[in-house]
Amino acid sequence: MNGDTINIALVGCGTVGGGVAHVLLAHADRVARRAGRPLALRRVVVNDPAKPRDPLIPREIISTDIEAAIRDPNVHIVVELVGGLGVAKKVVLDSLAAGKHVVTANKALLADAGAEVFEAARKAERTVCFEAAVAGGVPVIRALGESLAANQVTAIQAILNGTSNFILTAMAEHGMSYSRALAEAQRLGYAEADPTLDVDGSDAAHKLAILAQISFGVAAKPHEIARQGIDTIDAMDIRFANELGYTIKLLAEAWTGGHTHSTNGAKLSRGGAASAAHANGGPPTVALHVAPVLLRHTDLLAQVRGAYNAVLVYGDIVGETLYQGPGAGQMPTASSVVADLIDLGVGRAQRTFAAAKLWSREGRGFTVEPPERVRSRFYLRLQVVDKPGVLADITRILADEEISISSLVQHEAEEDGAGGPVPLVIVTHYAATGKFRKALERINALSTTAAPAVFFSMGD
Repeated sequence: MNGDTINIALVGCGTVGGGVAHVLLAHADRVARRAGRPLALRRVVVNDPAKPRDPLIPREIISTDIEAAIRDPNVHIVVELVGGLGVAKKVVLDSLAAGKHVVTANKALLADAGAEVFEAARKAERTVCFEAAVAGGVPVIRALGESLAANQVTAIQAILNGTSNFILTAMAEHGMSYSRALAEAQRLGYAEADPTLDVDGSDAAHKLAILAQISFGVAAKPHEIARQGIDTIDAMDIRFANELGYTIKLLAEAWTGGHTHSTNGAKLSRGGAASAAHANGGPPTVALHVAPVLLRHTDLLAQVRGAYNAVLVYGDIVGETLYQGPGAGQMPTASSVVADLIDLGVGRAQRTFAAAKLWSREGRGFTVEPPERVRSRFYLRLQVVDKPGVLADITRILADEEISISSLVQHEAEEDGAGGPVPLVIVTHYAATGKFRKALERINALSTTAAPAVFFSMGD
C-alpha cells in the first residue's frame, strides 16, 4: 500500500455495505487514528446507481463497473459484500490477482471455496480478512486466531443463527407455535421471505466450517457437516424440554475426541467417540454438527435470548471462554468489516494471515469423525397408540441397539381420546448416533407409531 492514505473499493452497498460506507465517512477521524493513517472510500460499486443511499456517499464515486474498481491502481483494498458464490468469488479472486487485499463477510464463499481463495491470496502475497463472516459483530475470529493462540481448542458450542434463536426464544417464552414465531421473525426483519437457510441449519453450517478450519485445520465442506434444523420442533417439544429442566437451542458444535468439560471435569462423549482411535495411534478427530440441542436451563448458552449469537470456546490452557453479541444487522456487521480494514492499515492482519496458514496443506492433523460414531444422550418424542404393549415394543428395540433409558414421560390421555395417539418422551443414556438411528427406523415402522419420531441431542 503506497503512501499514507489507504484507498478502498466497496463492492456491494446494500444493508451492510451502506453501514460500512457510513462508518468510514462519518467517523473518518476516529478510523484514521486507530489505523494510523486515513482510510479513504474511493469507489462504491452497486447494481443501481439511482437507488437512494446514505447522503454522505459522494455520487461521483458510485458506479456499476466492478472491473474498473479492481483495476484502479490507487485502490489498495477491495471490500466484497455482494454475498453468494458466483459474482462474489470472481470479485475476490480478481482482486487478489490485481494485488489488492480483500475484506469479506461472505461465509458461504469461505466455507465452500476457502482453499482456493486463500491459495490465491498466498500466491499474490495479499491478505484476506473475514471477521464479519461469522457471528456478525462478535469478534470470535480474532479471538480464535489471536487471543487464544496459545491454546488448542478442544470444543466449540455456538449459537450462530439469530433467526433460529429468535424463533426458539419466542416459542419458549411466549408459547408461540413454530409457524407463528417464524412469521413474527419475518415481520421484524430477522428472517427472510424464504427462511430455509436459517431454519434448516445451512447458515450455521457455513459458519461452523469456518470455525473448524481456524480451530482444527479441518477443511470440511458445509454439506459434510451433519445438520438438522428447527423446523421439526413442535410447541410440545418446548414444553416437554422445560418439564425436564432443559431449553432447546440450535447449536453449531465441534468436539475433539476425549474433550473434557472444564467446569466439572466430566468427560463428555458427544463428539468424542473416536478418542480410542487416536489413543491407538490414529489421527485426532473432531465431530461437527448443527442441530437442536437440549441444554439445561442453567447453561450459559441456554440463556442467550432473541436474535443474539454466542460462541462458547474450550481451550486446553484457558478453559472456557464465552463471546456474545449481535450476530447480524447493518452496524454490528459493519463494525467487524471496518475493524478488519483498521487491522490492515496497522499491519496486524498481514502478519496474522501469514502465520495462520488457513486452508493450506499445513493442517493440524485432525480428521472429521463420522456422524454415526458420535455418542450422545438423546431426547426422543413419539406419537403412539395408547394401548398395552406399545412401550414394551419400543424399549425392546432400544435394548437391541444397546440404548438404555434414562427417563420417560407420558401424560395420561384425555378421557375422550383413549386409544388414540399420545405423546411419549424418552431420554436415553449415552448411545452411538448410528445405533440410535437404526432403532428409530424400526420404531417408525411399528404399526403403533402414529407419526415419525422427533429427536434431539442432549447437551450434557
